[in-house]
Amino acid sequence: MQPRIDFYTASPDALKAMIALETAVSKLPLEKSLIELVKLRASQINGCAFCVDMHTADARKSGETERRLYAVSVWRETPFFTDRERAALAWTESLTRLSETHAPDADYELLSSQFSPSEQVDLSLAIATINSWNRLAVGFRKMPQA
Repeated sequence: MQPRIDFYTASPDALKAMIALETAVSKLPLEKSLIELVKLRASQINGCAFCVDMHTADARKSGETERRLYAVSVWRETPFFTDRERAALAWTESLTRLSETHAPDADYELLSSQFSPSEQVDLSLAIATINSWNRLAVGFRKMPQA
């Protein structure tokens, strides 16, 4: 696959806004390990090779285990994730596949059993942000470094 355009240089002002949003997400009072799992799962669903590569590496640098990283795509079938992580991963899938799921009540109930209202919004913003990055990277074919 060939890269299409460098979206950073093609529209620097728009990307400044995205970077500012990403900076804000990085300062949210949620567990960094949880955010990396969410970013990885959304990127897997969206088929974003660049982001899967980046967030796997970032999670490993932050101490995440190989075993858990390998299991993110099958998190429902493993015992490796906490109830809070499971709620976040379910919500990630619901919002990432919004046209299919319409954010079902069961996923929202799971979310609200593990996250406060402000954490629910913060998590949803983190999910929306990675989905935006995925759309840019997939759409313009941003490639991971070999």
